[in-house]
Amino acid sequence: MSARKILLIAGDFVEDYEVMVPFQTLLAVGHKVDAVCPGKAAGDSVATSIHDFEGQQTYSEKRGHNFTLNASFADIHPESYDALVIPGGRAPEYLRLDPKVIALVQHFFAANKPVAAICHGAQLLAAAGVIKGRRVSAYPACRPDVELAGGTYADIAIDAAVTDGHLVTAPAWPAHPAWLNQFLAVIGHGLSEGGLSKAA
Repeated sequence: MSARKILLIAGDFVEDYEVMVPFQTLLAVGHKVDAVCPGKAAGDSVATSIHDFEGQQTYSEKRGHNFTLNASFADIHPESYDALVIPGGRAPEYLRLDPKVIALVQHFFAANKPVAAICHGAQLLAAAGVIKGRRVSAYPACRPDVELAGGTYADIAIDAAVTDGHLVTAPAWPAHPAWLNQFLAVIGHGLSEGGLSKAA
């Protein structure tokens, strides 16, 4: 299997784990990952937020790390990428207001390319109008976004994920093992007992 070229769309106050873990995991297994943010260039950083589950009615939020981008949003060409990753956190809420981001997301669906979205990433999917008729997981507070966009909300455990065709979604960062495993399978690089397995 050849390495995939994967685009990761981030923004200020993206969830810390949800940007860092997939970025590092996909690099570690041999894929190329370009992390970008509208209005920022390679070498710039985005602030991250840490969302945790500590017994309150919703998640708590703390300031996270600075995540360094390794590509420039202005220079990317979506057609040159094999797959897209959309982390959650607060970033999708404002990224969905950018027409270029919406067009980028729509490209991946129109071309039937693999897409992985987690937590509040569903806000971006809903705004792009790409989830009608699809089963989609997200943070529970995003359920109305999914349903108003014509999707079926997948009410699954917080550490589970769901695949619907080329789309892999999950409710929050505790689902990373399931979410990334399913995404790797969709892009043709699955995980098997005893180590990595590569699809032909």
